[in-house]
Amino acid sequence: MEKQSPLLRLWELGKDYHGGLVGAICSASIGVLCGMLPYFAAAQIIIGFLNGNKDVSFYALWCVLALAGFLVRSALYSLALSLSHKSTFSILKSIRERILEKLPRMPLGTVMDTPSGQMKQIIVDQVESMERPLAHLLPEMTANILGPVCILIYLFILDWRMALLSLVSIPVGMIFMMAVMKNYGTQYEGSVKVTQAMNSTIVEYIGGIEVIKAFNQGKNSYAKFTDRVKANASYFYHWMKSCQMPISLARAISPTTMITILPVGWLLYIHGSLSIGTFITTIVLSLGIAGPLLAAMDFVDSLAKVGTIVGEVDSILNGEEQDHGDNMVKLDSMDVQVEHVSFGYHDDKEVLHDISLSIPAGSMTAFVGPSGSGKSTIAKLIGGFWDVKKGKITLGGHDLKEIPLPKLYDQVAFVSQDNYLFDETVRENIRMGKPGASDAEVEAVAKAAGCDGFIRGLENGYDTVVGGGGAHLSGGERQRVSIARAMLKNAPIVILDEATAYIDPENEAVIQQAVARLVKGKTVIVIAHRLSTITDADQIFVIQDGRVAGSGTHKELLEQNRLYQEMWNAHIGAKDGDAA
Repeated sequence: MEKQSPLLRLWELGKDYHGGLVGAICSASIGVLCGMLPYFAAAQIIIGFLNGNKDVSFYALWCVLALAGFLVRSALYSLALSLSHKSTFSILKSIRERILEKLPRMPLGTVMDTPSGQMKQIIVDQVESMERPLAHLLPEMTANILGPVCILIYLFILDWRMALLSLVSIPVGMIFMMAVMKNYGTQYEGSVKVTQAMNSTIVEYIGGIEVIKAFNQGKNSYAKFTDRVKANASYFYHWMKSCQMPISLARAISPTTMITILPVGWLLYIHGSLSIGTFITTIVLSLGIAGPLLAAMDFVDSLAKVGTIVGEVDSILNGEEQDHGDNMVKLDSMDVQVEHVSFGYHDDKEVLHDISLSIPAGSMTAFVGPSGSGKSTIAKLIGGFWDVKKGKITLGGHDLKEIPLPKLYDQVAFVSQDNYLFDETVRENIRMGKPGASDAEVEAVAKAAGCDGFIRGLENGYDTVVGGGGAHLSGGERQRVSIARAMLKNAPIVILDEATAYIDPENEAVIQQAVARLVKGKTVIVIAHRLSTITDADQIFVIQDGRVAGSGTHKELLEQNRLYQEMWNAHIGAKDGDAA
């Protein structure tokens, strides 16, 4: 894909808000033209003094024009900034919405492989940091470039020699500035990467504080954190150090237009080839060239920042999407067929090898096997979290890729051992299963899930905020809320991935009853290590090293499958040990 200018890309992203941006540019441009009046007025007043003009009205008129030009320029500049800020906030809102709409369409692995600190920095920090440069970029950069250009055009009309003299020092200063800007984009991109690494470490440090404390790893973890902070500081220090001298020289040399204009202009004047009016006008107007251009150069940093951020945003917006159709598909049954599926999270490593199996509608199917054998991967592929590239999976006779993702997700309720709860109330976390559900429906399903009792015992009942990830609840409580959420969704396919992993003995019967209500009359897929929970399954698939190593009922596998026998004996032995 051909690399696009960051400003052009932003222009595309903000296509719905071009009116405000164009208005800001026009307002700033007209303001610049008005802002030239004080320079012309000053030149005319000086010429009037030199010519001995004693007409007060002459000077008053030019003073009024200068003041009017200044006031109109200020008003139009304020209007330009207002329009630009309004459009910028709308563009940033649109960018965030596009990112959040994109994430659910991406394969789950792509999102999970990106550190949460990096993702947070892109969506929150980096997008937010574009507001100031973007809002000021168009009106101010327009003004700072257009003004000197207009002045130069007028100077060339007056006297091309003086116009060229006013430009002599600027290219010299630009040489030093270009030396800095040559690799500026690459350097700024590097600064973003070291900052992302630091932020990811901070998020990791805070998220893992419980483990750090438990294993007394505070010193080692803090050392990793401080190393990233020092690396970040060191990068910026050496970058700024390398830029300091060239930028100082550029700023010192560029405004020195008088070094050429005054001596050469005086020689031209005394030899009679330059009028005093043109000489004075050139001196005054040349003062308005270098300053705005230097101010415009300050936006190079903003352009580099915006360019890097746009690149980060595009890495998400242009990322791989799951390939699903948009046409409505009628599902007459919930039969699931997995046909010769091979799959890997990354192209270089395959975790499933030629898996084929059938899950009839309304049946209970269990996947068992050693940890890392691929059980959860099969379930998540059925749930549509990834697309298969080798083989296919069908639902009701339709390839999953033919089914629009929203419709596919509506068919599946997924309950895992690590269900995430949002930093909202218990009520809202349950309501996620059915956003339009009434409070009465939420409470009814909570009772069915066996969690109404403990919820009402919380400080604020159903309105208790559970904390980030459900941190204010125990593992068993989070699990019951998750089951309630899945029950409220009432999807025809239920996937239970170690859903009873956090069950404490006293609540085991309650949760088992809740699970039984959840799966009644549905197509059920269970991933379990506790084999006693799936003895009544209609069929059990033994998964080993990404392959189907056996299938049948509990009784059939006990008789025919050695791995299942070993797993069952280990399970029974563990239960007996617990009982003892």
